[in-house]
Amino acid sequence: MSSVPVTYGEASITPRGDYAHCAADYTCAQHWERYTPQEHALFSRLYARQMALVPGRACDAFVRALPNLQAQGGIPLFEDINASLLPATGWEIVAVPGLIPEAAFFSLLSRRRFPVTVWLRRPEEFDYIVEPDLFHDLFGHVPLLFEPRFADSMQAFGAGGLKADGQHALQYLARLYWYTVEFGLLRTPQGLRIYGAGILSSGGEIEHSLYSPQARRLRFDLLRLLRSRYRIDSFQATYFIIDDFEQLFNATAPDFTPLYAQAAALPDIAPGVVLPGELDETLGVRGARV
Repeated sequence: MSSVPVTYGEASITPRGDYAHCAADYTCAQHWERYTPQEHALFSRLYARQMALVPGRACDAFVRALPNLQAQGGIPLFEDINASLLPATGWEIVAVPGLIPEAAFFSLLSRRRFPVTVWLRRPEEFDYIVEPDLFHDLFGHVPLLFEPRFADSMQAFGAGGLKADGQHALQYLARLYWYTVEFGLLRTPQGLRIYGAGILSSGGEIEHSLYSPQARRLRFDLLRLLRSRYRIDSFQATYFIIDDFEQLFNATAPDFTPLYAQAAALPDIAPGVVLPGELDETLGVRGARV
């Protein structure tokens, strides 16, 4: 199958990936044997850097699950991870060439199959990359698939995506996914912690998301998220905070049809905009201001 790459959000990039040899559902072979020693070394450097950053910043469930990646020595085999992941929560990871269409993506999630990109960023992209690569997908997303409630919410995202596709509403669910699974923050007794993969796999966004006075940290609001556009080629200007994974599951499980209609009847919200009356949850803690 030969397919064209896709992009999400607002950005000016040409997505990478070899789409010439993927299956109808966009999955492909990992071809672990093709990774070079340089790529394994780069992955190990990325892994070591993030492992030094996540303590005290990532949520506890993420930190607990990290050893399941078996990634200390370089790029792991997906099948080795699946040997632990499948019995833990019924999920498995599958290889994909890069970004895939939203409908294909949500279809995989609905079957408890998480797509992981096979290519790795270049050394000059060590600190920041504008699209998901192997390290982002594996390090950022896979650990929380070992957390049962989070894993269930991911399947609910998939089922919701399939229904949204039939209602021409995928953009709304993609926004919710972006601001939670990719860039979500979690309230804990110890303070804000990160569960979003886009933050956890980034060297710079971990500090930015929690402490930057330029970032806004808002209380989770489902309709607000459905209306909120986003950019994929810069640090986020706005983050949303959930109280626990149960709240995320409860938000993704119901029928979104009425909310899609409400969102469609209201104007979109541009990236970084804070609406009248919205309060930054960290106002007065780190000097952040609305």
